[in-house]
Amino acid sequence: MAAFGTVFMPEMAISWFDGSSWSTPELVASDSLQLHPGAHVLHYSSTCFEGLKAFRHADGSVKIFRMDKNLDRFEQSSHLLALPPIDKNATREMIIDTVRRFAADVPEAPGSLYIRPTHIGTEAAIGKAAAPSLTSCQYILVSPVGDYFAGGVAALRVLIEDDGMRCATHMGMIKSGGNYASALLPIMKARAEVQADQILFCPNGDVQETGAANFLLIDGDEIITKALDESFLHGVTRDSVLTIARDMGMRISERDITVDELLERAAKPNCEAALSGTAAVLTPVGTFIHHGKEISIGNGGIGETTLKLRKALNDIQWGNSEDKYGWLTEV
Repeated sequence: MAAFGTVFMPEMAISWFDGSSWSTPELVASDSLQLHPGAHVLHYSSTCFEGLKAFRHADGSVKIFRMDKNLDRFEQSSHLLALPPIDKNATREMIIDTVRRFAADVPEAPGSLYIRPTHIGTEAAIGKAAAPSLTSCQYILVSPVGDYFAGGVAALRVLIEDDGMRCATHMGMIKSGGNYASALLPIMKARAEVQADQILFCPNGDVQETGAANFLLIDGDEIITKALDESFLHGVTRDSVLTIARDMGMRISERDITVDELLERAAKPNCEAALSGTAAVLTPVGTFIHHGKEISIGNGGIGETTLKLRKALNDIQWGNSEDKYGWLTEV
């Protein structure tokens, strides 16, 4: 089976901003994109993107999960990167049209159609290191994907990094490629040296997020996670899980948490930890690695509450339970 996100549908929706207006969106071949070698994005990383999914339900319908929430963040990221403002309604129609075009290729659950809206600065101006691109391009790639856990859900090993940061503090809430790039080498090093699956970045002992996902600590009936600020990504899956957990009667504490408190709570037998994101939904963490020492979280395995929350979210996405939050958009 092809690796997650490496198979693409043959066409994508695309629109260009010429400095004053957006072109009429059109479907074009998705295997190429013509850019000037001096394009702003290639030199100054003026790029942001989103990740969301469309699901096939048992009745054959295809529905996109929380598209409006992703569009809000896409608009925000574009603004914070000084890219030309997107037209959310036009982008929404680009997403719907693309998914509709390939509706027959949306896999049945637990698979999905992964949707990747992207916005890049295109102005050919290598002298603009301190100025924004006045022109840009947005496009919508779609990729049919299988179950992220095709080999079964496994508890991750996570290295706690209490010195380094994932990205510049003011950039954290932007879904930009540069943020992922800055975390890549430390993650590769952690995999090679301590066989960690991910790094939990905790600058000055402040627990934030991993290289590619938000972090949740589950202590009995309480979920503890950092309160939203500009230092880390405001995850749609994170928000969805917290909403479901509140309705289940769990207590949600969005606040700062230190590494010391994290490790103290992790030693409790009923403690769990998880990473949340679009691709993996809710991934259990079984082991922390801190200053050369391995610390099991709870029983070191997959927590019951983590699986319960993941199933509740999947059931909404897959159409197995009522969408009482209005999160699904039919195409």
